[in-house]
Amino acid sequence: MKANKNTEIKLHLLEPRATEKSYLEQTNRIYVFPVEKSMGKQEIARMVEKEFNVTVTDVRTLIRDGKKTKFSKGKHAYPGITHRQDKKFAYVRLKAGDSIKVFEEPEDNKTSAKEAKKVEKETKKADKNAGKENK
Repeated sequence: MKANKNTEIKLHLLEPRATEKSYLEQTNRIYVFPVEKSMGKQEIARMVEKEFNVTVTDVRTLIRDGKKTKFSKGKHAYPGITHRQDKKFAYVRLKAGDSIKVFEEPEDNKTSAKEAKKVEKETKKADKNAGKENK
């Protein structure tokens, strides 16, 4: 009996990288995602389309080698070198008009500090006038 490979079961939270380089790539509709090393391009495209409701036109992947790190097990122990884990990244290009919200965008309905002070002064004046009318 052959085991079915069900990619839908994989719980993988796709979250675009929020770095300066990836922010620059977003001007060309390219988003960078850290992914598992075992994932293929078609699987990445399906997951991005499903997660963000966008249309993927191109997927490019790269595996970044882990850096060498030195370690020692005590003052007189033999020092050694080990490696950090390799990381895989996917550069996903979206169809024109599609986008993914990565950074918090300022809301248009927020008031500036000057506008907030004006509103506060007006409410204080209204409260004072309301007190005089009651007398």
